[in-house]
Amino acid sequence: MFHSILMVCIGNICRSPMADVLANTIYKEKQLNIASAGIAALVGNAAAPYTIELLEKEYPDIRQHKARQLTTELITDFELILVMEKENLHAVHSLFPQTRGRVHLLGKWNDNEEIVDPYKKSKAHFEATFSAVERGVRTWKKYL
Repeated sequence: MFHSILMVCIGNICRSPMADVLANTIYKEKQLNIASAGIAALVGNAAAPYTIELLEKEYPDIRQHKARQLTTELITDFELILVMEKENLHAVHSLFPQTRGRVHLLGKWNDNEEIVDPYKKSKAHFEATFSAVERGVRTWKKYL
Protein backbone atom coordinates (compact mmCIF):
# COMPACT_ATOMS: atom_id res chain seq x y z
CA MET A 1 0.00 0.00 0.00
CA PHE A 2 1.19 3.47 -0.87
CA HIS A 3 1.06 6.46 1.44
CA SER A 4 2.27 9.13 -0.97
CA ILE A 5 1.79 9.83 -4.67
CA LEU A 6 3.51 12.44 -6.82
CA MET A 7 1.83 13.43 -10.09
CA VAL A 8 4.35 14.55 -12.71
CA CYS A 9 4.14 16.19 -16.13
CA ILE A 10 6.38 18.67 -17.94
CA GLY A 11 5.45 22.18 -16.78
CA ASN A 12 3.26 21.37 -13.76
CA ILE A 13 0.52 23.75 -14.90
CA CYS A 14 -1.88 21.51 -16.88
CA ARG A 15 -1.99 17.74 -16.40
CA SER A 16 -0.29 17.08 -13.07
CA PRO A 17 -2.25 19.79 -11.23
CA MET A 18 -5.45 18.22 -12.60
CA ALA A 19 -4.31 14.81 -11.38
CA ASP A 20 -3.23 16.21 -8.00
CA VAL A 21 -6.57 17.92 -7.31
CA LEU A 22 -8.66 15.00 -8.58
CA ALA A 23 -6.66 12.39 -6.65
CA ASN A 24 -6.85 14.41 -3.43
CA THR A 25 -10.63 14.40 -3.82
CA ILE A 26 -11.18 10.87 -5.13
CA TYR A 27 -8.72 9.22 -2.70
CA LYS A 28 -9.73 11.41 0.26
CA GLU A 29 -10.75 8.51 2.51
CA LYS A 30 -7.36 6.86 1.97
CA GLN A 31 -5.59 9.83 3.61
CA LEU A 32 -2.67 9.85 1.18
CA ASN A 33 -0.07 12.54 0.72
CA ILE A 34 -0.61 13.64 -2.90
CA ALA A 35 1.19 16.44 -4.72
CA SER A 36 2.49 17.37 -8.16
CA ALA A 37 5.65 18.63 -9.84
CA GLY A 38 7.11 19.19 -13.29
CA ILE A 39 10.16 17.85 -15.09
CA ALA A 40 10.72 21.33 -16.58
CA ALA A 41 8.31 23.22 -14.33
CA LEU A 42 7.20 26.76 -14.93
CA VAL A 43 8.11 27.38 -11.30
CA GLY A 44 5.73 29.61 -9.40
CA ASN A 45 3.14 29.80 -12.18
CA ALA A 46 -0.53 29.18 -11.49
CA ALA A 47 -2.33 26.37 -13.26
CA ALA A 48 -3.12 27.09 -16.92
CA PRO A 49 -6.26 29.21 -17.43
CA TYR A 50 -8.26 26.38 -19.03
CA THR A 51 -7.21 24.04 -16.21
CA ILE A 52 -8.58 26.52 -13.70
CA GLU A 53 -11.74 27.08 -15.73
CA LEU A 54 -12.45 23.35 -15.98
CA LEU A 55 -11.81 22.54 -12.32
CA GLU A 56 -12.56 25.57 -10.17
CA LYS A 57 -16.31 24.96 -9.68
CA GLU A 58 -15.90 21.48 -8.22
CA TYR A 59 -12.27 21.76 -7.11
CA PRO A 60 -11.61 25.35 -5.97
CA ASP A 61 -8.20 24.32 -4.57
CA ILE A 62 -6.86 24.48 -8.13
CA ARG A 63 -6.61 28.28 -7.69
CA GLN A 64 -3.96 27.74 -4.98
CA HIS A 65 -1.68 25.75 -7.27
CA LYS A 66 1.86 26.99 -7.93
CA ALA A 67 4.11 25.02 -10.26
CA ARG A 68 7.21 23.43 -8.78
CA GLN A 69 10.21 21.62 -10.11
CA LEU A 70 10.72 17.89 -9.67
CA THR A 71 13.65 17.51 -7.25
CA THR A 72 15.64 14.78 -5.53
CA GLU A 73 13.85 15.70 -2.31
CA LEU A 74 10.42 15.14 -3.87
CA ILE A 75 11.58 11.88 -5.45
CA THR A 76 12.72 10.73 -2.01
CA ASP A 77 9.55 11.87 -0.22
CA PHE A 78 7.02 10.13 -2.50
CA GLU A 79 6.59 6.38 -2.89
CA LEU A 80 4.63 6.28 -6.15
CA ILE A 81 5.28 8.62 -9.07
CA LEU A 82 2.62 8.83 -11.78
CA VAL A 83 3.50 10.46 -15.10
CA MET A 84 1.42 11.35 -18.12
CA GLU A 85 3.43 10.04 -21.09
CA LYS A 86 6.15 7.48 -21.75
CA GLU A 87 8.48 10.37 -22.55
CA ASN A 88 7.89 11.68 -18.99
CA LEU A 89 8.67 8.23 -17.60
CA HIS A 90 11.96 8.06 -19.49
CA ALA A 91 12.87 11.61 -18.42
CA VAL A 92 12.25 10.84 -14.74
CA HIS A 93 14.29 7.63 -14.98
CA SER A 94 17.09 9.51 -16.72
CA LEU A 95 17.18 12.32 -14.17
CA PHE A 96 16.57 10.10 -11.14
CA PRO A 97 17.67 6.48 -11.82
CA GLN A 98 16.72 5.52 -8.26
CA THR A 99 13.04 5.84 -9.23
CA ARG A 100 12.97 2.67 -11.35
CA GLY A 101 10.03 0.54 -10.28
CA ARG A 102 8.23 3.51 -8.68
CA VAL A 103 7.33 5.48 -11.83
CA HIS A 104 4.25 4.50 -13.81
CA LEU A 105 1.89 6.02 -16.33
CA LEU A 106 -1.28 7.50 -14.85
CA GLY A 107 -2.98 5.62 -17.69
CA LYS A 108 -1.24 2.32 -16.89
CA TRP A 109 -4.45 0.46 -16.05
CA ASN A 110 -6.17 1.91 -19.12
CA ASP A 111 -4.03 0.10 -21.71
CA ASN A 112 -1.01 2.30 -20.91
CA GLU A 113 -2.91 5.35 -22.13
CA GLU A 114 -0.70 8.37 -22.61
CA ILE A 115 -2.22 11.70 -21.61
CA VAL A 116 -1.27 14.29 -24.21
CA ASP A 117 -0.13 17.74 -23.09
CA PRO A 118 -2.79 20.37 -23.85
CA TYR A 119 -0.40 23.28 -23.20
CA LYS A 120 -1.16 26.23 -25.51
CA LYS A 121 -3.99 24.30 -27.16
CA SER A 122 -7.77 24.79 -27.28
CA LYS A 123 -10.27 24.32 -24.49
CA ALA A 124 -11.40 21.13 -26.26
CA HIS A 125 -7.88 19.72 -25.82
CA PHE A 126 -7.99 20.58 -22.11
CA GLU A 127 -11.40 18.90 -21.79
CA ALA A 128 -10.06 15.74 -23.44
CA THR A 129 -7.02 15.84 -21.15
CA PHE A 130 -9.22 16.28 -18.10
CA SER A 131 -11.28 13.22 -19.10
CA ALA A 132 -8.13 11.13 -19.54
CA VAL A 133 -6.67 12.32 -16.23
CA GLU A 134 -9.92 11.59 -14.40
CA ARG A 135 -10.09 8.12 -15.99
CA GLY A 136 -6.52 7.41 -14.86
CA VAL A 137 -7.05 8.67 -11.32
CA ARG A 138 -10.27 6.70 -10.89
CA THR A 139 -8.71 3.51 -12.27
CA TRP A 140 -5.65 3.72 -9.99
CA LYS A 141 -7.90 3.92 -6.91
CA LYS A 142 -8.44 0.17 -6.75
CA TYR A 143 -4.67 -0.47 -6.79
CA LEU A 144 -3.81 1.81 -3.86
